[in-house]
Amino acid sequence: MCSTHVPRANLLYSPRNKILATSLLIEAFLYEEQTRRGVSLKHFDEFGDVADHCTVCHKCVNPCPVDIDFGDVSIAMRNLLRKGGHKKFNPGTAASMFFLNATDPTTIKLVKTLLIDWGYRAQRLAYRFAKTTGVVRAQAKRPPPTVGRPPLKSQVIHFVNKPMPAGVPRRTARALLDIEDDTVVPIIRDPARPADDGEAVFYFPGCGSERLFSQVGLATQAMLFHVGAQTVLPPGYLCCGYPQTSAGNHDEGLRITTANRVLFHRVANTLNYLDIRTVIVSCGTCMDQLLKYEFDRIFPGCRLLDIHEYLMEKGVRLDGVEGTRYLYHDPCHTPMKTYAPLAVVRDLVGKDVALADRCCGESGTLAVSRPDVSTQVRFRKEEEMRRGAAALRGDGFAGDVKVLTSCPSCLQGLSRFADDAGTQADYIVVEIAKRVLGERWMADYVAKATAGGIERVLV
Repeated sequence: MCSTHVPRANLLYSPRNKILATSLLIEAFLYEEQTRRGVSLKHFDEFGDVADHCTVCHKCVNPCPVDIDFGDVSIAMRNLLRKGGHKKFNPGTAASMFFLNATDPTTIKLVKTLLIDWGYRAQRLAYRFAKTTGVVRAQAKRPPPTVGRPPLKSQVIHFVNKPMPAGVPRRTARALLDIEDDTVVPIIRDPARPADDGEAVFYFPGCGSERLFSQVGLATQAMLFHVGAQTVLPPGYLCCGYPQTSAGNHDEGLRITTANRVLFHRVANTLNYLDIRTVIVSCGTCMDQLLKYEFDRIFPGCRLLDIHEYLMEKGVRLDGVEGTRYLYHDPCHTPMKTYAPLAVVRDLVGKDVALADRCCGESGTLAVSRPDVSTQVRFRKEEEMRRGAAALRGDGFAGDVKVLTSCPSCLQGLSRFADDAGTQADYIVVEIAKRVLGERWMADYVAKATAGGIERVLV
């Protein structure tokens, strides 16, 4: 079950091993305190190393005979190191957190240009050079062990041994729709329909679906627009608070969560005439964090639902898809909590879809904060990707093999296997939008929404 237990990739940080290691470190702290020897700083480095080897997927809790959730333990360890001033500075984590914490549109645009547009392009160039020269071949074929942080040169090679995705939209979803003002609540509806027609839903896009892969947020809105729903968006750029909490900054995560809950209560009071009964998400970590928001006290009687579950309930279904076969990657933090994820995908796509198991290795910010660990996790996932694609092509099929997912971080992680497995990664709702609304779905939706389809309500 554990993503960080892949013996063939020299990755031996199983939950049992990590529990034993944590217990021994606690004993070391206790012994040195009691004997007044002074606590060795090396213990904190080892403590951080154990905490880093966790994707916080929480898959270890179900099979654990003593009900230890080492995902929660890892978060507590990271938080303890931060509060004690012993957490090592990591430029990858710092840059990611700065991007996620930013709320000013100008700042977000600048950081997105530097980190995503230029940064991804530079990384892909480095990947092509490293692949051509064979620098990454040995590392990818048999990843070295990760006991402690490897030297800088090794980390750089780890970082470029799989390419970042190309074709990431340059503008955010809010920028395209001109709804970046954090003093107004956008309500998007089809102006051709009566104002009181159609169910009102509240859509929380999150960072990944709005800032990074904006096509996901736009596809979600476009399909809600298509089925006749009135879509209420939160005012301005918001983060749910999960990335901060899981990275060990519990205080910042709590601050974001509290501020969002207060803001959503204000939105609910302002829009009490809409009777919102469904809160839509398009990201699994957002779903996990929003479950703590007590939305039933914000919008009384509402439910939290993933966009794909909502579309399934509305009867959306792809029929007669030719020339493409699908795999499905279920994220570690699956947003589909009401229905079985694989059953939802099969119902939406209209055909049998195979499951591509194991963690993709992206794990939020893991791939940039600990690329060495990510390389080991991806080693195991690559086997599944190759096996799944080969099975779909086993009868001589020569068309496209797409691996679908429902997590923005996984979309990035899965796209990095394109050269190895010959697959294309895409979001389920984006694939649906392409098939149902046409190849120009994004431009058509933006044109319709901006032509009288957006109501702006001061909050």
